[in-house]
Amino acid sequence: MAKSSADDEELRRACEAAIEGTKQQVVMSIRVAKTSGIIGISGKLSRGAMAKPRVLAISTKAKGQRTKAFLRVLKYSNGGVLEPAKLYKLKHLSKVELVTNDPSGCTFMLGFDNLRSQSVTPPQWTMRNVDDRNRLLLCILNICKDVLGRLPKVVGIDVVEMALWAKENTPASTKQQANPQDGSIPAVAEEGEMTVTVERELVSQAEEEDMEALLGTYVMGIGEAEAFSERLKRELQALEAANVHAILESEPLIDEVLHGLESATNCVEDMDEWLGIFNVKLRHMREDIESIETRNNKLEMQSVNNKALIEELDKLLERLCIPSEYAACLTGGSFDEGRMPHNIEACEWLTNALHGLESPNLDPSYSNMRAVKEKRAEVDKLKTTVVRRASEFLRNYFSSLVDLMSDKSYFSQHGQLKRPDHADLRYKCRTYARLLQHLKSLDKNCLGPLRKAYCTSLNLLLRREAREYANELRSSTKASKNPIVWFEGLTGLNQSVNNADTSAASEAYAKMLTIFIPLLVDESSFFAHFMCFEVPTMLPPEGAANGNKSGDDKDDDVGIMDIDENDNKAGLSSADLEALNESLHDLLDGIQEDFFAVVDWAGKIDPMCCISMHGITERYIPGQKADTAGFVRILLDDLESRISMQFSRFVDETCHQIERNERNVRQVGVLSFIPRFATLATRMEQYIQGQSRDLVDQAYTKFVTIMFVTLDKIAQTDLKYQDIMLLENYAAFQNSLYDLANVVPTLAKFYHQASESYEQACTRHINTIIYYQFERLFQFARRIEDLMYSITPEEIPFQIGLSKADLRKVAKYSLSGVDKSISAMYKRLQKNLASEELLPSLWDKCKKEFLDKYESFVQLINKVYPTETIPSIPEMRGLLASM
Repeated sequence: MAKSSADDEELRRACEAAIEGTKQQVVMSIRVAKTSGIIGISGKLSRGAMAKPRVLAISTKAKGQRTKAFLRVLKYSNGGVLEPAKLYKLKHLSKVELVTNDPSGCTFMLGFDNLRSQSVTPPQWTMRNVDDRNRLLLCILNICKDVLGRLPKVVGIDVVEMALWAKENTPASTKQQANPQDGSIPAVAEEGEMTVTVERELVSQAEEEDMEALLGTYVMGIGEAEAFSERLKRELQALEAANVHAILESEPLIDEVLHGLESATNCVEDMDEWLGIFNVKLRHMREDIESIETRNNKLEMQSVNNKALIEELDKLLERLCIPSEYAACLTGGSFDEGRMPHNIEACEWLTNALHGLESPNLDPSYSNMRAVKEKRAEVDKLKTTVVRRASEFLRNYFSSLVDLMSDKSYFSQHGQLKRPDHADLRYKCRTYARLLQHLKSLDKNCLGPLRKAYCTSLNLLLRREAREYANELRSSTKASKNPIVWFEGLTGLNQSVNNADTSAASEAYAKMLTIFIPLLVDESSFFAHFMCFEVPTMLPPEGAANGNKSGDDKDDDVGIMDIDENDNKAGLSSADLEALNESLHDLLDGIQEDFFAVVDWAGKIDPMCCISMHGITERYIPGQKADTAGFVRILLDDLESRISMQFSRFVDETCHQIERNERNVRQVGVLSFIPRFATLATRMEQYIQGQSRDLVDQAYTKFVTIMFVTLDKIAQTDLKYQDIMLLENYAAFQNSLYDLANVVPTLAKFYHQASESYEQACTRHINTIIYYQFERLFQFARRIEDLMYSITPEEIPFQIGLSKADLRKVAKYSLSGVDKSISAMYKRLQKNLASEELLPSLWDKCKKEFLDKYESFVQLINKVYPTETIPSIPEMRGLLASM
């Protein structure tokens, strides 16, 4: 027999070298062939499943008191050197299975329970012969038992056969020792010891002795397999015959047993008959019990339903019962203040009773009951009665409240301005606020006439208070009785405007707003809450919250915050808001006439008051955003429009008065409306308050535009003095508005416009004076300039009228006695100028303009007539400086 690769020391050393560094010891190494295909019947590998040479090595590793065992797969590299390919832990080995397709029995598979993919067929290992197979498998099984304490499942291999093989090959085993030269520890025990271990574990000692005796009995008589088979058949037949003989000898015993079985069968049949009788009786009893339980359940259910019905009827009777004290209060009780708590309590009961008789509070099955219908009709009759009685009482009560305040002591009187005080009236009304809420829940339509009655009554009171206050306010205001006129009939500069202080008129208007706007807002808010409009709850007045109100401005109990805690809504619907605005119109309509009267009165005293009144009104408008301030917003908008219209009328009349100045004949000097406008603008700036800047700026634009247009028309009536008129008036406009133009952007724009017009008028007037004295000189220069566009400067002296002789004549005429000509210019400039303060600046402009023109003339002469001599520029500059 060929030597097994398990005994190859070089192979073992190659394996140890391949796993060097892992601290593992090789127990056995053996060459195998790895296949993954299917082996055919002929024992050859199928196509595509080529065998690959591999080495299986069993190694161990000590870790403390425990020992770990591994199965390593090593493959040959390209250089023929072994290298690790796979590593399996033997503790996961679950099955050793012999491949049945290999008739030689040398191919097996090892199954591990920790492989990731159990669906993949494990590799098949083919040994060189059965001895190598048994040797490797016995080594694996011994290590699993000794190290791991368990054996894997063995499929397709006879354990007895393996034990016999191990026993037969024990003498052939050799003890593998370590090389004493390398000092390593022995890697494996003797194979004889392994064999003993396998026999002890696979077959017990007693079984082994029995098998040896059996084998010893038959081995001696076996010549051939057929003879041995015949012997076994004969002995089997003998044993069967002996068994039949024994059975026949035991017949009396069998008869005894059969007799006992028959007796037992009779007893069982009797017992079955008795059990049938008992079963019938029990069935009848069970039916009786079920009938009794059914009747009992029905009685119990009926009892529960009767109890629930009685409770429900008690609740219904309690709901349908009308207390006599409430019925008496609702049908005939008094609505005096002392009785109101009882009335409110009765109304609350009535409201709850009505809600209790409506779905879903009342079960729909009760709706058709006669008692429920009768009680509903009775409660509806109570509702109609109390709504009618309460509405009639409240209409009369609202009228009586206003009649109680008809005494003159409640209103402003001569010499005494009195702020309207409605605290007592509101206190009395609040007594019936809860009643109104119940009326709304009982019959919403009844509120319309009540709101109308309240508005009609209170409107008379508010209008009278406003009228008396406005009349006394105008009579007690110390203001000029004569209206101030700014531009009418002004013919000169010596007339002065009445500078009387008229701010008292605008202060009177401000006081009117200060007193009545909060009052009207409070009255509107009180009305909305009192008459059950779903508006947000009022907040305390800002001034009152900050504690900064004085005695006259103190607001007495303007809100009714404690009427209903549940009315804090986000806002009104469009229909409710329309109804609220209609009611507020009825409440406050007509009071605007007294405000208009104050506006007209202040505007007649001084139109400038419109500016401050406009600003005061604008400051009030942004604060009126509540739903209840709808009429107040309209009132303020109407006041603003009326003030703007009155001021616009004043602006239009003033513009008309300015335009009338052009009809005057031969106006000289500064026109009258120039200084008057400066005074007017200064006064207008003093009256600006709040956001009235736009109003004033629009007036400035109209005034200045008309002034400039009128000034141009007046100046064109006499073209000889047109530029003088323009420059004097534009200069006066700038001088009078210099300070205001620095702070008012609109006036600054017109200031710059006047400045440009002034410069243009000055330039035209100065050029006129210069050409009047030196016309021939500069005409000569102009002709030379015109020719220089077409011919050279050297050719110009040969032109007709431009010879050197002509130049000498012009120079002698214009420049001989030039000091006299300059003096004549000064006198002419002074003669026609009405504003003496403008003369120095105009004369300086005149000298500068003349010198510039003369410099151009000298440069032109030096270029065309280089040999001619005329006064030089420094000489002319010195002459002008001395004038």
